[in-house]
Amino acid sequence: MLALQSNTEINKIKIQLSKDINRELQEILCWWMKYTVMPGKKDFFSEVSYQNNQSDKNERGLVLYARLLWTFSTVCQHNYQEAYLETANLAYEKMYSHFWDVDYGGFLWSTGVLADKKQAYGHAFALYALTAYYGLTKREDILHQIKELYAIIESKFYDCRYGGYFEAFGKDWSFVEDVRLSEKDDNEVKSMNTHLHLIEAYASLYKINPQDAVREKIIHLLQLFKTHIINNKTFHLQLFFNEQWQSTSKLISYGHDIEAAWLLQQCAETVQSAEWVDYYKYMAIEITNAASKGLDKDGGLWYEYNPVTQSLIFEKHSWPQAEALVGFYNAYQITGNLQYLSKAVNSWGFIKNHIKDKQGGEWFWGITSDYSIIKNKKAGFWKCPYHNSRACLEIIIRLKGELQENHL
Repeated sequence: MLALQSNTEINKIKIQLSKDINRELQEILCWWMKYTVMPGKKDFFSEVSYQNNQSDKNERGLVLYARLLWTFSTVCQHNYQEAYLETANLAYEKMYSHFWDVDYGGFLWSTGVLADKKQAYGHAFALYALTAYYGLTKREDILHQIKELYAIIESKFYDCRYGGYFEAFGKDWSFVEDVRLSEKDDNEVKSMNTHLHLIEAYASLYKINPQDAVREKIIHLLQLFKTHIINNKTFHLQLFFNEQWQSTSKLISYGHDIEAAWLLQQCAETVQSAEWVDYYKYMAIEITNAASKGLDKDGGLWYEYNPVTQSLIFEKHSWPQAEALVGFYNAYQITGNLQYLSKAVNSWGFIKNHIKDKQGGEWFWGITSDYSIIKNKKAGFWKCPYHNSRACLEIIIRLKGELQENHL
């Protein structure tokens, strides 16, 4: 047990984890450049199967391009490589050529059957990506596009009456019946997921352009999570809401729990409000403990649980494992409790042993309860280099700081 080990042994664990995660990040990026960039660098393949078979016949999604842009822009700022810059440039160019609506403004959700819909979630990721790209390039035209996109989000999606942001509108910003991100979601006008990634995008915006108006919006979102989204009895996140912020879903998403645990704290730290930082450090531990109820003995995090039917989805998807790695390490940094460090190390062990494709590269979509691979795509509409690369970056940066403090 880590609790019985000396500081020297713990530092050895951190050094090894740092080496592992640094190598993993490089391998992830190499895979995406090798398998998703089309010949001649004319675009990205719309899908890559779990066996690395490439396809260009599927609809393209805004989220994939935005997450590609964010990933390669962000990593390139930490470790400049010409190939990373070229990939970021391609993602930026194609995000606008495929999805920007020259007639009504804003980004379309996809190039396929949903091309006439605009999702707040998609705009959040586009904004998040552009702020990273601006951080890399310092181009004034990118900053102009960022300000334009922020204004669109506030003018089109913000709910002036009840606060928060609506999910979706039509191409011409008209009402649409179906506002869901995917078929598995509830058809409600507000969601936890959209607000989580809006606050992430706004925090990123505030870092490059610290305006009071943006700070106020971040605090507004922090307040919404406190008042409406975090269940103050179970500390799980409530997922879907009507216009008046009445919760309409009982489903528990362990991955979103552990993601929000560290991400909301980070957003509070961005605006440097001592009150909100203290609150979300406290909540980080409470939410992390709630998410821990979804941990299996092998270190993997189960996907979802329905408390009404008392049924667990016996799958361990890749992205919640990435969030668990960061969430547990964040809890360790707050408390110094080695049990959280142990859980983070176990998360990484589970990823290495069961999620990472040791032969073909990248991470599988996930596994089932008998450790069978879920034969879903490695790259596509939703499967992107976001959760795993972001988790790697978070751990690399956190470990670097700690190891430097200890002169290691």
